[in-house]
Amino acid sequence: MIETRQLTKRYGDLTAVDNISFKLEPGRVLGFLGPNGAGKSTTMKMIAGFLAPTSGSVRVCDHDVVEDPIAAKRVIGYLPEGAPSYGEMTPRQFLGFIADVRGLRGVRRTQRIDDVIERLHLNGVLEQPIETLSKGFKRRVGLAQALVHDPAVLILDEPTDGLDPNQKHEVRALINAMARDKTIVVSTHILEEVHAVCSRAIIIAQGRILADATPAELEARSRYHQAVSLTTPNVAAAKEALSRVADVAAVEIDPQDHRITAFPKPGKQIFAPISELLKTQGIQVSELQLESGRMDEVFRTVTQGTATEARA
Repeated sequence: MIETRQLTKRYGDLTAVDNISFKLEPGRVLGFLGPNGAGKSTTMKMIAGFLAPTSGSVRVCDHDVVEDPIAAKRVIGYLPEGAPSYGEMTPRQFLGFIADVRGLRGVRRTQRIDDVIERLHLNGVLEQPIETLSKGFKRRVGLAQALVHDPAVLILDEPTDGLDPNQKHEVRALINAMARDKTIVVSTHILEEVHAVCSRAIIIAQGRILADATPAELEARSRYHQAVSLTTPNVAAAKEALSRVADVAAVEIDPQDHRITAFPKPGKQIFAPISELLKTQGIQVSELQLESGRMDEVFRTVTQGTATEARA
């Protein structure tokens, strides 16, 4: 559905995107992660045909975005960063305008506009000028225009930016529902969003791909993968007990909340022996958790190495 080959964008001496190549199959949600200035939005603009690459190519549904732009854009729904629109229009007028641009007519036009209004809960603001809406509602209008023609491919740049927690949940649920029959690329700096909607994640920094894996595979790179953390009023006794478990490599205490984390030796499982030991020793525990890994730690490890290299 989407294929990029050595996609590159330069601005003079600055390389914003550096030889990015990947393929994305139907029914998949790809999360694009990276620090500010990593090249996420630039890459998405090139995939959407909004920005021409310096070199390399993009194909969407087998249409070359540069050589056959109209055919490619027919199958793409694009939500740009900031969700730009015409502020003097109402959401109803704006969605009608987009439907006309997309070539929707008659009953189909009415059905599609009604569908996105319902999905994005826009009924209460349909007749207000867009410039008077909250940031969250402007984002919803932007998402509605990306969906109005029912595209096969969605390119969503920070789709939940500016939304409150309930609205974020609604948009993530919508993305998950649409993923069954669409191919979706989502850029985000919210790591919890990767778990919520993405089947695959690419981490980029300095315009280059640094990691490409499922969320679970990325978490497995974390030093916290298969670690055991617990909360107890008997911190000293618990730490001393955990240190005696044969397959525990290290025990650390968080200085802020005094949560204890035991790290396993490579390839070892320590949850069962720790649980049994705590029970045997009579150490009171209010929470005991097997860690799957911490995405934020993996993200920092991957991207900070590139930042250090760039400064050097």
